Amino acid sequence: MRTIVTRCGAVAILLAALSATTSAIAQDKTVKIGVLNDMSSLYADIGGPNSVVAAKMAVEDSGLLAKGWKIDVLAGDHQNKPDVGVNVARQWIDVDKVDMITDTPNSGVALAVSNLVREKNIIMLNSGAATADLTGKACSPNTLSFTYDTYMLANGTSKALTKAGGDTWFFLTADYAFGHAMERDATAVITANGGKVLGGVKHPINTADFSSFLLQAQASKAKVIGLANAGGDTTNAIKQAAEFGIVSGGQKLAALLLFINDVHALGLKTAHGLNFTESFYWDLNDKTRAWSKRFSEKASKNARPSMTQAGVYAAVRHYLKVLEAMGGNPHDGAKVVAKMKATVAEDDLFGKSEIRADGRRMVPAYLFEVKKPEESKGPWDYYKLIATLDPKDVAVPLDKNPCPLLKK
Repeated sequence: MRTIVTRCGAVAILLAALSATTSAIAQDKTVKIGVLNDMSSLYADIGGPNSVVAAKMAVEDSGLLAKGWKIDVLAGDHQNKPDVGVNVARQWIDVDKVDMITDTPNSGVALAVSNLVREKNIIMLNSGAATADLTGKACSPNTLSFTYDTYMLANGTSKALTKAGGDTWFFLTADYAFGHAMERDATAVITANGGKVLGGVKHPINTADFSSFLLQAQASKAKVIGLANAGGDTTNAIKQAAEFGIVSGGQKLAALLLFINDVHALGLKTAHGLNFTESFYWDLNDKTRAWSKRFSEKASKNARPSMTQAGVYAAVRHYLKVLEAMGGNPHDGAKVVAKMKATVAEDDLFGKSEIRADGRRMVPAYLFEVKKPEESKGPWDYYKLIATLDPKDVAVPLDKNPCPLLKK
C-alpha cells in the first residue's frame, strides 16, 4: 500500500510540475520579431524601412501592448546576399532570441533563412520573396507565405497576355532563385495556353546597363518581352526599353513583378499600359484606403504601401492574434505555425482567407493596368483593375504540389 501511495504522490508532483510549466508558458507574453529585408539597395522601396513601419503598425493595432505584452521589432539588412541574411538571422535567434522573422524579399535569401528557421524551430512569415518553392519543394512546417508567389504572377500576367495574342516570348531574367522560378512558372503557363518561348537571357541582380540584353530581346522578334526581375532591375529595364523604342517598334513589355513604388519611380508617361498582377492595392476599397492613409503618414517619403509591406502587416497581425488565442508565447515555431494554419486569417487589407497545409495563404489576385497620365486623378492613383482572380486559380493545386508536408 505504501508503494502505491508513493507512486500516487510522485504522479501528483509530476502533474503539478507540468501544470506549473504550462502555466508559465501561457503567461509568457514576450515576443521578438525581426524584419529582414533589403534596407538600402534595389528592393528597399518595396520592403526596406517601410516594412518595419508596417510591422510596428500591426503590433500597435493588435492591442497587446496595452494588455501587458512586451513586443520588440528588430530590423536587419540582408544586402540581397543569402550568407548575410543567414548570419543576421542566426545572430537574432541565438543572441537576441527572436521568435519570428518576416518580409524576406529576395528568394535566395528567403530559401536559406527558411532552412535555418526550421533548424532552430522559430517562425518565418514570408511576404517579400516570390519563389513558389517556399510552399512547394522547399516547404517547411515553420514557414508561411502570405502575399504572392511566382505561380500567382504567371497565372495572372503571363496567361492574360498569351491569351490576348502575345503568343511568342523572350525573357530577361534576374540570375538568382526568384528569376529562375519566375521564368519557369511563366513558361509553363505560356506553353499551356498555346504560346512559345523563343529564348531568353539572364542578367546579374542590380544591373545598371540592360542594353546588350534588350538588343537580344529586340532581335528575337518575340511579341512579348517578359521581365522576370524586380525592383530597380525592372525599372531600369523599362526605362532603357523606352530609349530603344522597343514598345513603339511593336513589341510588348510584360513586367512579371511590378510594385506601386516601381510605377511611382517610372512615372505614368513611361509606365502606362503595363499589365501586371498583385494581391494588394491601396485604393481597392474603403478599408485599404483607410489603412494606407495611416501607413503613409508614418512611412518614409509618405509613400503608399507596396504589396509586400501590406503583407508584412497582415502576417504580423495574424501571428499576434494566434499568440493571444494561445494565451501566451510558447516559443515553439512549429506549434505556433500549425495553429496559424488552423486559424482563418482575417484583416482589412486582404480580407478573410485560409492558410493551406503547404503554408500558402489563399488570397485573391488582381490583374491591373497602369493608367495613362490623363486618367490619374492624383498622386499614387496609378492602377486600373482589369480582372479579379480567384485564389484557387492562382495557387499551385495541392495535388500537383511537391511540398513534402502534403500527404500524397
